[in-house]
Amino acid sequence: MKTLIVILGPTGIGKTDLSIDIAKEFGTEIISSDSRQIYRELKIGTAVPSDNQLSKVKHHLIGHKSVYDYYNASIFETEVLELLAKLFLNHDQHIMTGGSGMYINAVCDGIDELPTIDMEIRNDLIEKYEKEGIDSLRLYLKMIDPESYKKIDLKNAKRILKALEVSLQTGKPYSSFLMGNKKERDFNIIKIGLKRDRPELYERINLRVDQMINDGLVDEAERYYKDRDLNSLNTVGYKELFDYFDNTITQEKAIELIKRNSRHYAKRQISWFARDKDIKWFNPDNYKEITDFIRSEV
Repeated sequence: MKTLIVILGPTGIGKTDLSIDIAKEFGTEIISSDSRQIYRELKIGTAVPSDNQLSKVKHHLIGHKSVYDYYNASIFETEVLELLAKLFLNHDQHIMTGGSGMYINAVCDGIDELPTIDMEIRNDLIEKYEKEGIDSLRLYLKMIDPESYKKIDLKNAKRILKALEVSLQTGKPYSSFLMGNKKERDFNIIKIGLKRDRPELYERINLRVDQMINDGLVDEAERYYKDRDLNSLNTVGYKELFDYFDNTITQEKAIELIKRNSRHYAKRQISWFARDKDIKWFNPDNYKEITDFIRSEV
């Protein structure tokens, strides 16, 4: 049976090593569903697998775009489905791993068709953002689509702008377009969620940030400081260091904020995945239990 094995969980939980071990055992390949590891320029701050890890199993959709390229979950859905059509010709099981819930949902459930946006609407909203800031967009969204306001990442201007564009273009709340029927796939999907006790997870996150700093994250961020307004760089690990380069905070404070914001991001990921009743949860250290479950499902 053609099966996509989805291994998901919050940042720092241990997805990479487990996915490689399972891929080796099942003789298959790995597709990344990390929305930042797609960018070839961002290796340290996005925790791209090491050269040693990449050499153990063939990986796909890592570093295949530039930070200057436009990319979204809909493009990801198309690329993964095209890739799987080829991969399933050679093997019946493949792994997709990552923590980007929207990207995982795009592949497993499909993306709703959204209308083409009139450029006048888009430009008006961008002008509003540039003149009045993100708080103005948040209040506007709260007024015209309170459901999206409750669920959307209110720190992400791009997502707020998208919700406002669709709502204004159609006269209907953006949230109403996200309740479509689940798309049928011609392959089976197994979702394996990874969990640890919060103190253990948070300690792993803190240690990983320390390792990123030792590996040269500050230099990596500085190389793209001039491009800080790109959406691809609006992510934990880079935006805190950009503030350090602006001399608004110290380097020590930036590192402290990277750890805090990474922990907060992990909490949001956990909340997102908790809504999906199809996920079977495991501690990543229980390797045999996980592989036995996979064998029982494929």
